[in-house]
Amino acid sequence: MDSAAPDAAVTVDKAVVQGAGGESALSALSAYLEEDMLACNRAIIARMESPVPLIPQLGAHLVAAGGKRLRPLLTLASARLCGYQPGPDHQRHVGLAACVEFIHTATLLHDDVVDESTLRRGLASANAVFGNKASVLVGDFLFARSFQLMTADGSLKVMAILSDASATIAEGEVLQMVVQNDLTTPVERYLEVIHGKTAALFAAACRVGAVVAERPDAEEEALEQFGTNLGMAFQLVDDALDYAADQQVLGKTVGDDMREGKITLPVLAAYEAGSPEDRLFWERVIGEGEQTEEDLPHALNLIAKTGAINTTIARAQVYADAAVEALSIFPDSELRRLLIETVQFTVNRAR
Repeated sequence: MDSAAPDAAVTVDKAVVQGAGGESALSALSAYLEEDMLACNRAIIARMESPVPLIPQLGAHLVAAGGKRLRPLLTLASARLCGYQPGPDHQRHVGLAACVEFIHTATLLHDDVVDESTLRRGLASANAVFGNKASVLVGDFLFARSFQLMTADGSLKVMAILSDASATIAEGEVLQMVVQNDLTTPVERYLEVIHGKTAALFAAACRVGAVVAERPDAEEEALEQFGTNLGMAFQLVDDALDYAADQQVLGKTVGDDMREGKITLPVLAAYEAGSPEDRLFWERVIGEGEQTEEDLPHALNLIAKTGAINTTIARAQVYADAAVEALSIFPDSELRRLLIETVQFTVNRAR
């Protein structure tokens, strides 16, 4: 993994993550790219059409659930940052942004089945509404659609970047399953998991933007580093929110990661800093998967007592800083500033 984070935990106050760059930062980026995003949304809806009625029905459910569409936004923003000038007959950045969103959505459908999730973005998950079989098969359909979009783009380089990312995502998900319930998992292995399941697609989404703009390798690599570090920060914050957010804000049930025995940095940090009694608790609820209704409140107390959320956000901030630094190769512009604010928003979600 290219990006690095500190070996020792660093404690930060929540004020660190409550500064500039809140939700308005992402709204500003979406507004800046409004025309491109509208075209991307049209492409997504068109590609969800099928003579098999269940596919567009489930697709409509996914669209209704909303979402920030951060990954396709990053593809569009990266292309524009590199000076890509689309025309009526060439909208490569739009097609590839839709492709990135299909890859992401397909993985969400599969993940919700594996995790037995019932909520996604605050609404009933697709598997809860349509069943596991439909979710898996429509996820497969969306993966197939993504590869059709790659083929339509016609670039072997683009196909290599996005297909490699798709394989890496699958590896990350399998690795997460392998380390599930294992409290001896090193932090480095956990970081490998989140690099695979999240950061790899962020990196690919950004890099293809430079490819369609036909920019030098240095700019491709800078955007790949930007995406990688942003993705790492994003997932670290997501993992912190599972133990620190209001359910309405989180968009899924608080404590899902604990119930599923997932190994995340908040748990590893709390386990490492905990007393022998605390460790026995974690070994029972995570290691052995034996949980009662009273365990989640106690887990939240231990997470708070040991400063595990601050430890996680501090590490996320290191990646966020690296993401901002990666953009230094590009001249100052409104779009670059919006991307920097988007990085800040990523960390600021943990409140």
